Amino acid sequence: MAYPAPLEELAVALQRLPGIGRRTAERLALFLLRDKGARDLARAIERAVSDTVRCAVCGNVAESDPCDVCSDPERDTGRLMVVEEPSHVESVERSGAWNGRYHVLFGTLQPAEGAGERSLAVPGLIERLRGNRGETIEEVLLGMDADKEGEATLLVVLEAIEAARIPVRVTRLSRGLPAGSAIEYLHRGVIEDAIEDRRALRKREG
Repeated sequence: MAYPAPLEELAVALQRLPGIGRRTAERLALFLLRDKGARDLARAIERAVSDTVRCAVCGNVAESDPCDVCSDPERDTGRLMVVEEPSHVESVERSGAWNGRYHVLFGTLQPAEGAGERSLAVPGLIERLRGNRGETIEEVLLGMDADKEGEATLLVVLEAIEAARIPVRVTRLSRGLPAGSAIEYLHRGVIEDAIEDRRALRKREG
């Protein structure tokens, strides 16, 4: 016997979430039917979708465009940290170790899952480094995770900067990060040390 159409629609929608297969989606859908807070969850999702935007400057999620970081006059506009996801911005901000701006790629290079270079916000980064958005950036800190996807993504970004012949200093987080670690789960002290001890990949030219 097939599920009722509304329940089937919910299960199919849940399968679009990362790591959720058919069986898990069915269990979640049935749980939500029993949970009294399901309507609150639905309202929260609707508000998150309708009341958040992507910052036109850095690509991060925010309530306004430009976001609070990009519009903050106290930020060091000459330094830019490139991160994979909005959750990484939150983690670095909690550490209080970075006063520059950000550029969010919104993903990593994962060819096996169909996430190639075109899915990353690298062209927007190059536009910023060229000064086409009114910025003068002297240093780019590549803040990717210390795993194979992060390393592959770092190389894509570095090669794009090299190909564009942009005279900018490029650094990366300290190699003291635990192998295979995800930035969003690191203690603030580890993030502080990684930023403080960042290593140069390319010196500023000109």
